[in-house]
Amino acid sequence: MIRVILTDIEGTTSSISFVHDVLFPYAAEHLPEFIREQQDNPEVSRELNLVAEESGTDRDDTEALIGVLQGWIREDRKATPLKALQGMVWEQGYQQGELKGHIYDDAAHYLQQWHDRGLRLYVYSSGSVKAQKLIFGFTTEGDFTPFFSGYFDTRIGGKKEPEAYGNILKELGVDAGTILFLSDVEAELEAAEAVGMKTAWLVRDGELPETERYVARNFAEVDAALLLKR
Repeated sequence: MIRVILTDIEGTTSSISFVHDVLFPYAAEHLPEFIREQQDNPEVSRELNLVAEESGTDRDDTEALIGVLQGWIREDRKATPLKALQGMVWEQGYQQGELKGHIYDDAAHYLQQWHDRGLRLYVYSSGSVKAQKLIFGFTTEGDFTPFFSGYFDTRIGGKKEPEAYGNILKELGVDAGTILFLSDVEAELEAAEAVGMKTAWLVRDGELPETERYVARNFAEVDAALLLKR
């Protein structure tokens, strides 16, 4: 019986185009000035220390660190300090009304319904926890953060690594078979299945893959096939 829903964001609850065509360009444009203005902020400074350590860049060379971060953005690198700094920039954009998080209509409907039916909802995304809370807190359909019990990012482990899902299991303290993981990336589903989680592969566009794995176009199909029988 499914008691917990663990969901990805990009391509699952929200469009990939929103992340790549809106959020990433916004961060790339505003990150340099944000770092120059906020580099003495302890939270920002801590992440810059990690950027310097991971890249081998002189910590005192702010412009070089900015260059490293811009390169990571172009590479779509899943670097934890980059995700944290992007989250800070996006927070500023959301609070100033320049950004609104995208959420699919079916995801908006079923996230609320699943919560109301007593399911515990969690997010696991490569974006920082801060970025996750922002995208759900400032959506075009309102604030969805009250429906979630918690959030996980790459600090818990890489999304294609079974160990990360094992760590999530330890955090949640429930049997793996009671968790349903939703994602649009097959390698992530395989990693979750390796520790015993149930999965649903969201394929919102294009041809459906030939696979024995459960595939759905939207959350309505997930609900009808996997949750109404719970």
